[in-house]
Amino acid sequence: MRLAVFGASGRTGRHVVQQALSRGHAVTALVRDPTKLEDLRHEQVTVIQTDIMDAAGLAPHLSGHDAVVSALGPPESGPTSVCTDGTHAIVHAMQDAAVRRVVTVSMAAAHTAGDGPFTRFVVKPMLGRLLRHAVADALGMEKALAQSGLDYTTVRPPMLTDKPLSGSYRTRTDLNVARGYRIPRADVAHAVLEAVENPVTAGTAVAVAT
Repeated sequence: MRLAVFGASGRTGRHVVQQALSRGHAVTALVRDPTKLEDLRHEQVTVIQTDIMDAAGLAPHLSGHDAVVSALGPPESGPTSVCTDGTHAIVHAMQDAAVRRVVTVSMAAAHTAGDGPFTRFVVKPMLGRLLRHAVADALGMEKALAQSGLDYTTVRPPMLTDKPLSGSYRTRTDLNVARGYRIPRADVAHAVLEAVENPVTAGTAVAVAT
């Protein structure tokens, strides 16, 4: 498959690129700063410097791809709309380029369905206050996808860690994973690519956790 990856230079996006290559996919990495991917040079990787918010400028780079992956993430703190605004631009660019399949990384903290009572009534309210800006941005992103008419899947992880790929994690469709508190970024990337390759997940959210 030919995959276009946004957020490819981020901590999760880099895993997406590396694992996509190991699966035999060709990758177009669309980034603001190409120098951040100099260590990922590969004959199957094309790095393009672009403005994520420029839908018209993105569309030509998406043409001919089989799917789009967005591993965009918000800043560490503070008000942000990078995921929401970026997703709106990606959606418009995909529509112009006639690409239908998209998988994005969201966050389990933005949802409570499937959580146990302690998580729902104690943990999530605390996270909701602490991560309120990121949660609002994730919900805006998911709303943009739901209204897009595209074949989208959102992958919803809990707290991310930098542990190595385990390949052993739990998933749940449209519900959070019970007692799922953390997951390595490498496993999130694995779940993203599993979703990309499985059209049955279109129109759903896949929660993941170890």
